[in-house]
Amino acid sequence: MSHLVFTDNDRVVTDSLIVAETFGKRHADVKRDIRNLDCSANFNASNFARIDYKDGRGRLQEKFLITQDGFSFLVMGYTGKQAAYFKELYIKEFNRMKKQLQPAMDSYMISDPVARAERWIQEQKKIQEAERRAALYEEKADYVDRILQSPGAITITQIAKDYGLSAVRLNQILKDEGIQFKRRDQWLLTARFAGKGYTKSQTTVIKRSDGREDARMHTVWTQKGRLFIHEIMKKHGYVANTEQKLLEA
Repeated sequence: MSHLVFTDNDRVVTDSLIVAETFGKRHADVKRDIRNLDCSANFNASNFARIDYKDGRGRLQEKFLITQDGFSFLVMGYTGKQAAYFKELYIKEFNRMKKQLQPAMDSYMISDPVARAERWIQEQKKIQEAERRAALYEEKADYVDRILQSPGAITITQIAKDYGLSAVRLNQILKDEGIQFKRRDQWLLTARFAGKGYTKSQTTVIKRSDGREDARMHTVWTQKGRLFIHEIMKKHGYVANTEQKLLEA
């Protein structure tokens, strides 16, 4: 029966249309009862507010918003077992909704020492949880900051670790995205992404036991490229390790 009452401008109210429907009365009769109430003008103005609404046929009609005090005054003359039943339901709903709107009392405002201690414990838990989540958000932001501030290049293996993946798996994702292709033993960017400053080619010199030297080319990613990969991975549902902590929190 939570439809019996609702909130309007932070006040818990019902309206004359709902009252009429609930108590099995004509809406015109309920509005007449409100207008004929033997109460002061101040009480009427404070607890009954006339508003317009459109009925099912789009016609402009009037109804009254009614506070809990106004409701109690209005239905005082409604008698019978059915009326008594709905009066109780309304009272329960008014009290339930008002309790939801009331802010929790701070611990220092509670006189009972046991209740005050329990509230203080709850407050400390909320503070600790807020601090924990703030730290995780800061760590998440720091992840991108570290990318932007770091000047050095990084291998695909190091980037893959951010997402708990192997270099093989990350290379395959980038290949499937049409970002890179493999030529011999080196991964190269496709024409669409080449020249954007995402990668660099480095030469590694390997000395053989017979004294000969072999030069091998391999690709490393710049921090700009690392940030580019970060955006690609988010599209695939992957998050960096620090972000994963936040999602699991």
